[in-house]
Amino acid sequence: MASDSSPRFLWSLLAQRPGLLLLATVAGSLWMLPTALMPLAIGSAIDSGIRPHDVAALLSWVLVVLGLGLVQMISAGALHWATHTIWLHGAAGSQRLVLAHVTKLGGVLTRKVRAGEVVAIGASDIYRVGNLFEVVGRATGALVSFAVAAGVLLWISPLLGAVVLVGVPLATLGISPLLSPLRRREEAQREQLGQVSAQAADIVSGLRILRGVGGESRFHERFTRASQRVRAAGVAAGRIEAWLVGTEVLLPGLVTVLVTWLGARLALDGTISVGELVAFYGVSAFLVIPVRTASEAAYSFASGMVAAGRAKALLQVEPEPPSPEQPRALPPGPLDLVDEASGVRFAAGELTVVDAGERTEAVAERLAWRSSAGGVPLREVEPDEVRRRILLAHNQDQLFAGPVRAEVDLGRGVDLDAALHAADAHDVLAALPADGVLDERGRSLSGGQRQRLLLARALCADADVLILDEPTSAVDAHTEARIAARVKEFRAGRTTIVLSQSPLWTAVADRALDMGAEK
Repeated sequence: MASDSSPRFLWSLLAQRPGLLLLATVAGSLWMLPTALMPLAIGSAIDSGIRPHDVAALLSWVLVVLGLGLVQMISAGALHWATHTIWLHGAAGSQRLVLAHVTKLGGVLTRKVRAGEVVAIGASDIYRVGNLFEVVGRATGALVSFAVAAGVLLWISPLLGAVVLVGVPLATLGISPLLSPLRRREEAQREQLGQVSAQAADIVSGLRILRGVGGESRFHERFTRASQRVRAAGVAAGRIEAWLVGTEVLLPGLVTVLVTWLGARLALDGTISVGELVAFYGVSAFLVIPVRTASEAAYSFASGMVAAGRAKALLQVEPEPPSPEQPRALPPGPLDLVDEASGVRFAAGELTVVDAGERTEAVAERLAWRSSAGGVPLREVEPDEVRRRILLAHNQDQLFAGPVRAEVDLGRGVDLDAALHAADAHDVLAALPADGVLDERGRSLSGGQRQRLLLARALCADADVLILDEPTSAVDAHTEARIAARVKEFRAGRTTIVLSQSPLWTAVADRALDMGAEK
């Protein structure tokens, strides 16, 4: 999916600056075309000026050469400015799109996208998109100069022109078999880079705990192995790139050798002049440049498509629904919930346990945003009201630094001690320093302690519908049994949906459902 949408992503960026793209292509053509025409002008100067000792003709061709040099100088400056500007546009434009979408995603980001993926896009992919934009002008110039040079050569000598016109494209096609494995290895390296970036973020966020339990060296070894996999993937991609660079010199070089040999034979036979032989040799040697530029463009295209696909995949992550044009209000009091995809109804005031298998996160998101409550589709309700009345609590939710009671108590009039009791979290407060202050993300707490504080905070929200995603996966069985019974008592009369495979939750539930077999 990401690869199919990559061209649309790139085109959307290019369409924002069509004038810049046009300048780059025109400047690229005017920059490379004089280089293609220069050998022809020199060959004509030899035939019409040097051999017959015609000073006037020689001077006229000298002026032509100087004119070509002047055009190339001016176009080189324009191309340099245009390519750097379009590189900045590609890199900065993709960065702005990604950052704007990340901002829109809000809390959805951490639930659907790995932290390492966002880091890798910002640290690597945007520059590859810029490189793809930068090569457009030079690639266009290479194509135009090749077409002009081949046409002139056909006009001078159909045989040599045909050799160039057929040989150089064949040399270029000889490079193409390397592009597919290069792209695959680029994708593999990019995937490994995203994983190791995510692992680095996880290690840094839990470094204090790792040191406390003596696990720092073990995680260092794991990170080292992951880094070596990234290195190996990079070497594999570099190996293909090395073959690509060697091939782009070898194949056009063979064409140049053939053209030079044929030209020398034709010159000895008197079929072509000495100046035409010089022109043919110069043009055939020049044609290495368009082929090399074409292979560079192909490499930039392959890596840029991979990068654009990753960025586009992030942009396709859907944020929370926008406000409807004519919002409807949810009815007051306890709410029932109807899953529109499956038709399952969750009765108001009951505790329902759902076994969703590997689809737990998708089912939880669907229930929280794409279902109906009290007979009203949630897509027709203001998102702020949905958030106030229906709460989805994930294990990935974060605790902020500061006094723990202020962090847990959301000011909804809920008895904080009762919520802490229901979540079996009083001992967590007792384990904190005397001032009861949490550090950033509650890093000094164990997984089970953080999970119980998150549950207590969710209970303090006093939502009419509370959806809990594996709320006790990090606690022992005895603690889980206490929490399940206390949460049911605490939430009596309000709708509670617990996504869990634990039989301890099923034992206290009013109803248990199996939604793991859904398609």
